[in-house]
Amino acid sequence: MYKRKSKGWYKHKDFIVLDMLCMFLAFVIAYMVRNGSLYGMIRNRIYLYTLVFALVMDFLSVSVFEFFHGVIRRGYYQELNAAIKQMLCIELTSALFLFSIDNGHNFSRIVLYLFGGLYLLFTYVTRLKWKKHIRIKMAEGGEHSLYIITSRDIAEHVIDKVRKYNYNRYNINGLVIVDEDMTGQVIDGVEVVAGLDDAAAYICQQWVDEVLINVSPDHQYPHKLHDELLEMGMVIHMNLAKVKNTTGQKQFVEKIGGYTVLTTTMNYATDRQILAKRILDITGGLVGCILTGIITIFVGPIIYISSPGPIFFAQTRIGENGKPFKMYKFRSMYMDAEERKKELMDQNKMSDARMFKLDFDPRVIGNKVLPDGSHKTGIGEFIRKTSLDEFPQFWNVLNGTMSLVGTRPILQDELQQYELHHRARIAIKPGITGMWQVSGRSDITDFEEVVRLDKEYIENWNIGLDIRILLKTVVAVVKHEGSV
Repeated sequence: MYKRKSKGWYKHKDFIVLDMLCMFLAFVIAYMVRNGSLYGMIRNRIYLYTLVFALVMDFLSVSVFEFFHGVIRRGYYQELNAAIKQMLCIELTSALFLFSIDNGHNFSRIVLYLFGGLYLLFTYVTRLKWKKHIRIKMAEGGEHSLYIITSRDIAEHVIDKVRKYNYNRYNINGLVIVDEDMTGQVIDGVEVVAGLDDAAAYICQQWVDEVLINVSPDHQYPHKLHDELLEMGMVIHMNLAKVKNTTGQKQFVEKIGGYTVLTTTMNYATDRQILAKRILDITGGLVGCILTGIITIFVGPIIYISSPGPIFFAQTRIGENGKPFKMYKFRSMYMDAEERKKELMDQNKMSDARMFKLDFDPRVIGNKVLPDGSHKTGIGEFIRKTSLDEFPQFWNVLNGTMSLVGTRPILQDELQQYELHHRARIAIKPGITGMWQVSGRSDITDFEEVVRLDKEYIENWNIGLDIRILLKTVVAVVKHEGSV
């Protein structure tokens, strides 16, 4: 899920929090310098009321006057000028507050003036230090995998501009040149990974969070590649000089790497929505991890006795936008399960090899076909039927590689068989449960139907939908309507 960039004062929430901490610290120190201790401040409510008022006014002034607008680009003098304006605003409103209330004359003028001076010093130094930290992080990149599609004549300029204004901490992992075959060559430290004709096939198999398309006006815009990327569920940033209307997609204007672009995506989430989903995940992850510990006490020894080896199974899966991660489960299969998978492919009940499921899997711990043709099951089948094998994934939810609700994480070899439109499934963080699981996981055998349901979930995502899916999941598990 694409996280839409915050606008206005909210995108500088880190500076706001630091500024309010500086204000709190300045007020406390000013009082201690004047009175020697904090004891009187706690007893004399006029000081507490003034501190709360100053903090509220600081937040409101930042929201209304946007004192942090362009804060990253400001130099030393401009920053000092902005800090002085903000300090004067707080000092004047605090003085007016004290003038307007009873007993305001009991507030020490020394505390008021010292508070303003310390606040100016603390906030100015903190802003400079924090901006230095941000610029270092911008230079390092690393949070988001960005691929750039451009023409040869402006490639160096585009790369340089993205690096210079790398507020979103992009890691430029690849370059696609649309007008020349330069695959394998390096431009300004970035490898050319594909040309126009093979770019879609290459990107389909890689970890790509976002794509920036910016070609020279002298070259034709790559409309076919643009459509193929949208088919994969890719987030595309397009230079506004090359705007193209796209039906069925969310579009909005923002700044990326110094360029004003039109961003096109299947869906997006605001900061508040991302925060709400993360709080839900952390809460569920903590409860799930506690339950996992309890379950391990009972299930762990049985797994080990039935099939000596690790109790937990760790496997590399493909996460959001193709990023690999380690997924954990209780081990429900024998140690040679992956080697035996090829032998059983002809029994796969799914419509094609992009997903694998058997009615009776002999690789599951305790599963045997008896001489009379009947089936014997054991601990492996039990934890799969009851979904107990999924509980260690709550650790993935807690560490942020998975979510409670999402699309199921896929294997690397499954991704290699994907067509372009199948890749849209991984445009969101994978989850323990999801839309197609609660729609009847045991009954759906058509992979295209799975893709359709996953895309439907991504396109219509909201917190309410996650909660409904979680409730349906609980009902499905209780009723044993297939594992989820």
